[in-house]
Amino acid sequence: MRLILLGPPGAGKGTQAGRLVAVHGIVQLSTGDMLRAAVAAETEVGLKVKDVLTRGDLVSDDLICSIISDRIDQADCAKGFILDGFPRTIAQADALGELLEKKDQRLDAVVQLKVDEGILLERIETRARESAEVRSDDNAESLKKRLAVYNEQTAPLIKYYGERNMLMSVDGMKSVDEVASEIDTILSTV
Repeated sequence: MRLILLGPPGAGKGTQAGRLVAVHGIVQLSTGDMLRAAVAAETEVGLKVKDVLTRGDLVSDDLICSIISDRIDQADCAKGFILDGFPRTIAQADALGELLEKKDQRLDAVVQLKVDEGILLERIETRARESAEVRSDDNAESLKKRLAVYNEQTAPLIKYYGERNMLMSVDGMKSVDEVASEIDTILSTV
């Protein structure tokens, strides 16, 4: 099973991805983790990434695709994977499609967690007030910025995958268990 979870920051993608990994024996692939691992392993691509990051530049789509390509060839991805943090743009979605096609693979599903952004902001503010351990980006101002970036760059993927009949949506405002159940129902049809 190869899938993408789409939704704005705070929608519960990480929670659902963790559950899917445990239930289906697939791997969650985080581009951030893969970039750090490539740099640490000092692979050819990792050295290029280190160079880019040292300069303070963004890692190009080509480099990210190269890292993803190498990663999905590893044995633990044989049962499938969930992409986390990729694709973020239409160009990256096109590149991913080409990459998978070359490997004679395809995405099985793109699952959108639909949420109310106003309620997300309220949740973050409540969590920041009530939690002993607050993440540095766990505040309303940071979330507003992350939502703006998501809406500008990543939200267009909803239409992109919808036009390709790959998008399935669930109500991300329901309880964790209800969202999980809806996702399981969707995945049972692919």
